[in-house]
Amino acid sequence: MKKTIRIISILIIFILIFIFLNILLKPKYAESLVEGGMIREYYNETKDHEVIFIGDCEVYANFSPMVMYEQEGIKAYIRGSSQQMIWQSYYILKETLKYETPKVVVFNVNSMRYGKESQEVSEAYNRLTIENMKWSKEKVEIIKASMTEEETFLSYVFPILRYHSRYDKLTGEDFEYLFKTKQITHNGFLINKNIKPVGNLPTKRKLASYQFNSECYEYLDKITELCKQKNIQLVLIKAPSLYPYWYDEYEEQIKQYAEKHNIDYYNLLEKAEEIGIDYTTDTYDAGLHLNLTGATKLSKYFAKILAEKYNLTDYTGDDIYDKKLIDYNTAIQAN
Repeated sequence: MKKTIRIISILIIFILIFIFLNILLKPKYAESLVEGGMIREYYNETKDHEVIFIGDCEVYANFSPMVMYEQEGIKAYIRGSSQQMIWQSYYILKETLKYETPKVVVFNVNSMRYGKESQEVSEAYNRLTIENMKWSKEKVEIIKASMTEEETFLSYVFPILRYHSRYDKLTGEDFEYLFKTKQITHNGFLINKNIKPVGNLPTKRKLASYQFNSECYEYLDKITELCKQKNIQLVLIKAPSLYPYWYDEYEEQIKQYAEKHNIDYYNLLEKAEEIGIDYTTDTYDAGLHLNLTGATKLSKYFAKILAEKYNLTDYTGDDIYDKKLIDYNTAIQAN
């Protein structure tokens, strides 16, 4: 009996140490690589959003839900992540709809340019999107759909299998945020006040093919069908990013798809002048993304479209969102 108790005790200690090391060695995404911490913040939010954005950095850097609330009383949330591929957007949307059913889903079409064999697909970006999702059927599916040949499913289940070599690279951040997290975004928007004007953009090169990959169309169809099943208005957008180039051939394919499926599509890149975007002051990385001033202009412009066309509720005066707005403005002053 004593031997059995001893063995059980050793096993329990081993399991606790194993769990602790998994937590310790996994990147915390709090002070550095903050983009990896954004996806988890949704779970602590109220689930009463009428507008959900999904997509890559062109949504979380360019749209501010708090500006949309202040402007039109819209409750919106951005479920964005760095280099979020369209198959990842689909599973993130699928997971989101388990928590709530918005009136409008806004999908940024930039990721249509990347198929699964694209060099832009990488483990590093997969981790930023997937690691901090809650465990669910959708997380299992997104891992299977996203893994590169070098990745294993078990390394997502047990991060120590991927990060065991981080033991000599641990910093104060790893210990400070061992059992707590840090607020990174405001309803999914990542504040950036830096200014880096557009300079000399790379030469627009001719591509061997401009045709979107069939896998991308497959997942766009899935997003379209999922919204249709839930009676959600799907809206496609192209954010005003100057690079990577959005070719005319890309634009024509999206227009044709939107027309075929009776979906609204807004190319906000073409509306940059009307919106008032100044690429000498409104971008933090030479035209790839907007900074705070640019995102504020774009958010006001798009909020008006959403409010006028999609029968959204004006939640102006909502106690929770009024407090969020105060916190947002305070963060801007402190940022």
